[in-house]
Formats: sequence, structure tokens, C-alpha cells
Amino acid sequence: MNTQAKPVFTTSLLLGTTITISSNHWILAWTGLEINTLAILPLISKSHHPRAVEAATKYFLVQAAASALLLFSSMTNAWYTGQWDITQLTHPTSCLILTSAIAIKLGLVPFHFWFPEVLQGSPLTTGLLLSTAMKFPPITLLFMTSQSLNSALLTTMAILSAALGGWMGLNQTQTRKILAFSSISHLGWMAIIITYSPKLALLNFYLYTLMTAAVFLTMDSMKVLKLSTLMTSWTKSPALSTTLLLTLLSLAGLPPLTGFLPKWLIIQELTKQEMPLMATAISLLSLLSLFFYLRLAYCSTITLPPHTTNHMKRWHTHKPVNTQIAILTTLSIMLLPISPIILTIM
Repeated sequence: MNTQAKPVFTTSLLLGTTITISSNHWILAWTGLEINTLAILPLISKSHHPRAVEAATKYFLVQAAASALLLFSSMTNAWYTGQWDITQLTHPTSCLILTSAIAIKLGLVPFHFWFPEVLQGSPLTTGLLLSTAMKFPPITLLFMTSQSLNSALLTTMAILSAALGGWMGLNQTQTRKILAFSSISHLGWMAIIITYSPKLALLNFYLYTLMTAAVFLTMDSMKVLKLSTLMTSWTKSPALSTTLLLTLLSLAGLPPLTGFLPKWLIIQELTKQEMPLMATAISLLSLLSLFFYLRLAYCSTITLPPHTTNHMKRWHTHKPVNTQIAILTTLSIMLLPISPIILTIM
């Protein structure tokens, strides 16, 4: 890709996100989402590999359908109530269509099929953007309309997302697909709580972004795209593999790591809302995700590959430690002790 082109697309991504999260009018929010979609497409297909072009085409078609639904939802609401304000979405049909549109944009079950395929066809850095930055504007729209949304529908989608995200990630060997199903599973946790405590859903998203960024950047640094390559990474960079182990366990939500905080608070809030069955169900379903995180952690640190492996053993490298990875990993592991401060800020 041309060196001048990348800053243009990055700036467009920032512009689209800013327009959506700061707008009160549905048309402005829709415009921001469209700018985002058009800016990420060249980043997905920059390698010109057929798989990358296929991923970009799928992403464009899915996002175009979701944007059309979002526009239709806002127009229906304006037709019945005369309101274009995002927070004034009150018509029941509009709320249902909006929930479907944002579920498609985020990749919530049952609209999740495009996400693993698109992530698999993208480079790791673009995959990081798709898993985090591209989900921020739709999450913000859910946050602003949370009072009007159908709790039963979102809870059903959340439980299905946690179940399928964990279940379908079990048999994967490609790290990008594993991280895609991990993202779907985490979205389930955000969707189940968004109508009861929107701030808690946003906190979950921020912490998920921290941990996922650490994992993606570590894998990009080690050039890991599948589990067999991950098995040989210990000889190349033992320190990085060790921090990857801790970050993966944090992403799984094990105490005393950062990832335990949002899960703990969400279970507590669900119990307060007299939904102990849902809290139990989503907690048990997170065990499925825990299995493939442990599998990744096992491959990266505990197991050494057999001698028949097709991958060459790598030399130790003395590259300087990436500061971004160091900061993100530290935050992904050590934020639980300061949870009282985080709760007072909320």
C-alpha cells in the first residue's frame, strides 16, 4: 500500500468514529458508520490476495445491509414520532430493526457468520481494528438507545453469542478465527448487560479492547497465524510468550487478572436484577471460551513441538521490547487491584 494512503484511511477511521459517537441525529450517525466502512475496506484488501479481496467484499456487503437497516429504523421512527434524535427512539418496530442492524454490525449471533471469515482474510493489525475500533461506534449507539431496547431479545442474543462463540472456537487452528470467536463471546457479555447498566457494558468493552490489543500486537510481533507456528514461538521470544500466556488468561476472565473485573461486575448486576439463571448460564458458557484460551496458552508456553514439525526452530532475537505491547500487557494483567477507583469513576 502507498505510504501516503495509510494516513488518509487512518484519519478517515478516526473521523467516522468521532462523527458517530458525537452525533445526536440519526443521519449523522449513519454517515460516520459509512465513512468507517469505506476507510477499513482498503486496509482489509491491501495484500491483494484472493482471500483478502473476498473478506473485503463480504465485509462491504454485510455492513451495507446493516447500514440500510439502521437508516430504515430511524426513518420509521421519524415517520411515527417526528423525532430524528438518537435518544428519542421509542417506536417498538424501530427498536427491533435497530437491534438487528447493530447486531449485524457487531457480529452478534445469529448475525455472526461474516466476522470469522473477514478476520481470517485480514492482516493481524487490521483484524485488531475490526475487533475493537470498528465496534466502538455501534456499541455507542446501543449505549445511547439502551433505555428503548428490548431486554428479552438482547438477552437471548447474548446467551447464544456466549454459547456459539465458545463452542465454535473449540476446534479452530487459526489464531485469527479463535480471536474472532473470542470477540463474539465477549460481545455476549456486553449485550446481556447493556439495557440494565450501560456504563458497565462500556467498561467491559474498554477492558476487552485493552486485552485484545495486547494479544493481537503480541501475535503480530511474533508473526503467529496458526497454532503450529505458536508452538515454535517459545524458542524465538520466551518473555513475549510468557506475557501472552498471562494476557490470554486475563481474556478468559480468571482472577486475579484484569479480565475478571467486568465478568464479576456483570454477574453481580444480573443477580441484582433478579436474573440468577441468566448469570449462571453465561458464567457456565464462558468455560467453553476458557478451554480454547487455555489451548492457546498451552501451545505458546507449555508444549514444545515434536521434531517432525514443518516449522523451523527459530533463533532467539534481541529486538527491543515493543513499548505498546509492554503497556497494554501490564494493563491487561494488573488492573483488578484498582477496581474500586474504576468503579468510583463510573
